[in-house]
Order: sequence, then C-alpha cells, then structure tokens
Amino acid sequence: MFAQAIEDILQDQCTPAVVRAIEAGGTPLPLWRAIESAGFLELLAPESAGGAGLALAELFPILGHLGRYAVPLPVAQTMVARALLGEQCAMPGGMITLAAALRREAGGAIVCPLTPYGLVADVILAQDGEALLLLPAAAARREATGVHGSQVATLRWPDEAVATRVPGAGPLLPAFAAALHAALLSGAMTRVFDMTLQYCNDRVQFGKTLGKFQAVQHQLSVMAEHVAAAGVAAEAAFRTDAATPSLLAAAMAKSRTSEAAVLVASIAHALHGAIGVAEEYDLQLLTRRLHEWRMAHGSEAHWNLWIGNRVLAADVSLADFVRAV
Repeated sequence: MFAQAIEDILQDQCTPAVVRAIEAGGTPLPLWRAIESAGFLELLAPESAGGAGLALAELFPILGHLGRYAVPLPVAQTMVARALLGEQCAMPGGMITLAAALRREAGGAIVCPLTPYGLVADVILAQDGEALLLLPAAAARREATGVHGSQVATLRWPDEAVATRVPGAGPLLPAFAAALHAALLSGAMTRVFDMTLQYCNDRVQFGKTLGKFQAVQHQLSVMAEHVAAAGVAAEAAFRTDAATPSLLAAAMAKSRTSEAAVLVASIAHALHGAIGVAEEYDLQLLTRRLHEWRMAHGSEAHWNLWIGNRVLAADVSLADFVRAV
C-alpha cells in the first residue's frame, strides 16, 4: 500500500525535469511538501510519536522507489532521522540528512565531510560516540564538491554551541545509513537495467536490434545477475523483526550494492553508447546517483574490511559465519 502510494507521488512530482531543476539549484519545496503532506516522513516513527511504526521489511520497497526515481532530496534520511530521534527531543522541521562522519578540529570547529544532500538539507544528524548531534545547516559553511549535479557537501560549524545533543542512539546511525543507501542503490540499479534492456530491444543496428547480438546479450545477463544479487543483499538487511537493521547485515548489503553499482553503471553506458552521457537523456541522472550513493557512508572497500575483521574475530568457519548472518 505505502509502496504504491509513494510511486504514484513520484511519478507525478519527481519527473526527470524536476530532478534536473533541483540539481541546478531550483526550489525543492513542491516535491518535498508533496511527500511530507502524505505522511511518508513519519513511517518509521513510533505510533506514540504520531508515526506509523512501519516494519523494516515494509520500508524496503519504498526506499527502492526513491532510488528508481533518483529523488534529489534526503527523504529516506529524514524518515530514519525521525525514527532515531523519537521523543527524545523536539523534532526539527525540514529536510534532515545523515552525516557520514564527524570530526572536531583544534580550534573547536565541527566538520561533517562529504555529507549526502549537504547542499539542500536543513538539519544534519551526526553520530558523536554514543550520542547524536543535531546541527542546523544554516549555521554552517557549506563547501560543494564541484561534481556536476552533486548535492554532497562538506559542512563546517565554528563551534559546538549550535548543536543539540541527543544521548543514546548514536551507534544505530551507521547501520541505518548503510542499509538505506543499499536500498536506494538497488532501486536505482533496477531502473538502469530496465532502461538499458529497453534501449537494446529498440535500437536497430546492422538490420537487427542490439538485443539480438550475442555479445550484447552476454553483457545484459551479467548486468541482470549483479542487479538481482544486489537486490537480494539489500532486502536481507531489512528482513528483521527488530526496529533497527543489524550492522553486519547492513554492512554486507552496502558492500554488495556498492560493488555492483560500478559494474552496472559501466555496462549501461557501454551499451547505450554516446547517448547515455547526454544531458538530455535520463540515464545519467541515475548513474551519477549510483556513483554518489556507492561512496556514501562507506564504499565496498570500507565495508569489506569491516566484515573481514568480524569474520576473523568470530573464530568459526566462513560457512557457519554466513549461516549465522
């Protein structure tokens, strides 16, 4: 029910033209208000706080749709942030994004480097040990990456005076952040594969469609394999009765989807040829997201090292470790 409802909104409100306009600096408010007014930002919040208390398994397809439409706003991040904050503090308004890291400098400044949606978010939620810090983006100096269409930014606050400290939920943020980006990647890769398959079935070359060439079929099958495997890994992070994904399952999901994103994007562009990188063609809206989300909250290199250390520390066979996960 919720998945179909969000797709109906995105089909109408998050068209490629809207995505391009927001990336170019246009106002995100009409799209944001359409999603907010439908109540989607409160899906994970507990019922006692006015939310829907949605199970994680039911959240996965919703996040997948956000990825499929390359939503240029921190909708998934705001859902998670509101769930993490619960009733522990006054809920901030506007768009909330999750910081990938937080560091303190010698002069007392706080820096959140390479924060997803840092250019458009109103509030940054960052892990600070066992606690969370709520940081108003308006009080920060934002530094864009310079990458075309990217909304990633490094934010710097002169001191901690503007921060609101929320104790207790800090360790939950990395698992949620990794899992939600795995779901976004899975959704975007599914859309990229659908577009590529359609293009190969429509484009005629040397008297027959591209999809009839054996070399093209091989590339499509490799692409399909990675999209399917990434989707299974991402969904597995949400198959739990707990209110929070386990960090290990989220790490495996983010690792697998980040690894697949590079290959899926490269095959899609190889099969599309020059049209795939054209500004007017929608493929690049999605493949740019794949590369951006791949790096958000840890690439496959980061999580593979983390998982490997857990395997070694478990002191069991790899088969037993996998079964336990």
